[in-house]
Amino acid sequence: MKEWLKWLLLGIVSVAFGVFVLGNTVLASLAVTTMTGILFMVAGGFQVYGSVIGTEGTVSKGFSILLGLLMLFIGLSFAFNPLEGMISLALLVMILLAASGVVRILLARRMRRTPFFWLMLISGAASVLLAAYILANFATVAPQLLGILLGVELLFNGAGLIVLAFFVRTLRGRAIK
Repeated sequence: MKEWLKWLLLGIVSVAFGVFVLGNTVLASLAVTTMTGILFMVAGGFQVYGSVIGTEGTVSKGFSILLGLLMLFIGLSFAFNPLEGMISLALLVMILLAASGVVRILLARRMRRTPFFWLMLISGAASVLLAAYILANFATVAPQLLGILLGVELLFNGAGLIVLAFFVRTLRGRAIK
């Protein structure tokens, strides 16, 4: 199979999964939360194991073990209480959107005399407004937020891979001539 065709198929699969995820955003949010819990448990387990066999000092080892246990606890909480974890992750996404928007607005103030001022200001304001929308409609939006973000990411990722496939195809065509 040609290389560009592999990228094209991967892009089509990503777009198809994006459409599927957007078709049931609550279920996708539950899946994201459960997967996050599993990854936290694995990371916490490795953290504790690495700390126990490590050679660092007692205080450092203790903090490292505590951090690993905390990650393990968070992972267990997300994996066994995915609804509550979904709300926690949606709240975290909202806070990160607001914080990144405020930072971009502050950066825009420093870029006042450049041509990038308006783009940075609009970008920051859009993030703050999106966070405010999520906060105002949290009970409705929270169960779907992670699924919507995953679905949109899969769609954009798929579109990017499809474009990459055709780019690789044109590069191959030029190299052969």
